[in-house]
Amino acid sequence: MDSPVDRFFSEYVGRFLEENHAARAVADSLRQCGVGLMPLVDHCTLRTHDVDQRAQEVIGYGFAFDESIGVLEFDTWWARVFRKPGYPALFIDQAFAGGRGKGSLIPGWVDAHGDRRFHHIAILVEDIETAIGALQSRSVAFAGEIVGARGSDLRQIFTRPELRDGEAFTVLELIERHNGYAGFLPPQADGLMESTRLS
Repeated sequence: MDSPVDRFFSEYVGRFLEENHAARAVADSLRQCGVGLMPLVDHCTLRTHDVDQRAQEVIGYGFAFDESIGVLEFDTWWARVFRKPGYPALFIDQAFAGGRGKGSLIPGWVDAHGDRRFHHIAILVEDIETAIGALQSRSVAFAGEIVGARGSDLRQIFTRPELRDGEAFTVLELIERHNGYAGFLPPQADGLMESTRLS
């Protein structure tokens, strides 16, 4: 029988695949060669109005706050990363309260879509340019450019957001890591966030 955390990921990833064309394209290709999607999921992101409250569910599944990373602070939002061995990291984010959070994309997204689904799933890739080309051949479009220089520890890109009722919805992230780097870089994360802002 599946554990509660396995059921959590099965439900949330399953719903994400139903709602995100890019993620379905990757998952279908990985199933065809017998790999499946889950071994390559680097992290998943939950957006919320209250990180501490939303984290209670995943803490109940045995995830723990990653104190080595600490609280990640960005211009208008902040996040905490939670980890459990054998599972993708969970990145939970919210806008800052008050004036500092003004302009953050997060509150509007949570108001429109709730906090019971993933905003994005990040797929670990060996070569981000090759992965982009393969997905573009399957009609997947990307938002902005790769964030992170060639040869750096971390390189990332988001697909263009899926739309729901005219609003930005879910995105797929491609992430390339080197030198054992398991963290997140605030300038890069902020750039990724802004790449999904609809004009």
